[in-house]
Amino acid sequence: MFTERTSVGLDVHARSIVAAAIDTQTGELHRARLVPSSQVVIDWLAGLAGPVAVTYEAGPTGYWLCRALTGAGWRCEVAAPSRLPRASGDRIKTDRRDALKLAEALRADQVVSVAVPSVAREDARDLTRAHNDARLELMSARHRISKMLLRRGIVYSGGTTWTITHDRWLRAQRPPGRGARAAFDDYYDNVVTITARRDRLKDEILAMAADSEFTQISDRLACLKGISTLTGFALAAEIGDWHRFTGSSIGAYLGLVPAEYSSGDKTVRGPITLAGNAHARRLLVEAAWHHTPGYRPSAALRARWDKVTDPNIRARAHAGNRRLATRRGALANRGKDSRITNTAIARELAGWCWSLAVMD
Repeated sequence: MFTERTSVGLDVHARSIVAAAIDTQTGELHRARLVPSSQVVIDWLAGLAGPVAVTYEAGPTGYWLCRALTGAGWRCEVAAPSRLPRASGDRIKTDRRDALKLAEALRADQVVSVAVPSVAREDARDLTRAHNDARLELMSARHRISKMLLRRGIVYSGGTTWTITHDRWLRAQRPPGRGARAAFDDYYDNVVTITARRDRLKDEILAMAADSEFTQISDRLACLKGISTLTGFALAAEIGDWHRFTGSSIGAYLGLVPAEYSSGDKTVRGPITLAGNAHARRLLVEAAWHHTPGYRPSAALRARWDKVTDPNIRARAHAGNRRLATRRGALANRGKDSRITNTAIARELAGWCWSLAVMD
């Protein structure tokens, strides 16, 4: 509840911060345009009638300002932009109006705060997202070089691609034409560079996953089929505090529940909401494809089980793997589209991940 005297809204941008402060006792309104410096904001807040509460919208500017203000002794709420009250007829948007609306929403207790990650969690999250960026860029680079050769009728037929044998075959190719050879060499160098970058980031993640505050959670999540150490560590870094959720609410947080448009006697459910953490949702959707019918623990999965000392965790994960394989088979037998089936499995997989993370 809002108990402070002054409510402050900040509209934070890369090169400026527009501030609006409302004194709840006198009704006085203070405005300022500040440079994006935590010390400048702290000095301006110090001149207001205290105690002071501050809010600003979550966005690309991150959480450095929230950490600085909290460290200085003020309550700071990072507001979820999608949950802020907005009038349907409001067609004017300026920085000054946005800052004032934030201050009014904070005073009226209408701000829904996001969970501010710790410095260690943000550090791990940046590492896993950099690895994912490198993985996607490598996929694009491989497509470019293979499609260039395909346009010239050069197709590899020696088995699985992107192996040592395939790499040896690629290095032996010399497309006709000076321009084509220069483009091919550039594409190939790009593949080699991005591969080295991806492997370097992967080694860094594995080293951090072996000894960090996320090690226990990532080892537990890796007991589920389709979730390797890399995926488990990324999920642990993205979600952070799993106790914020329940087995049913974790799916809604990840945007894996269907949208609904219902009124009166009519109920219409649409595609998934795609709300919440898109990175964690993508990891779960990719992992769900591994839960095909006919579950049998592999040697790699058993090796991940050995990292967990609690037999109850292993038993719980084994039950989850069997349940997901059975569920996928039942949905497939009903003729469900494979993509819809996989999304349903991903939603249930999120619940199993939650149960392992909070299991004591």
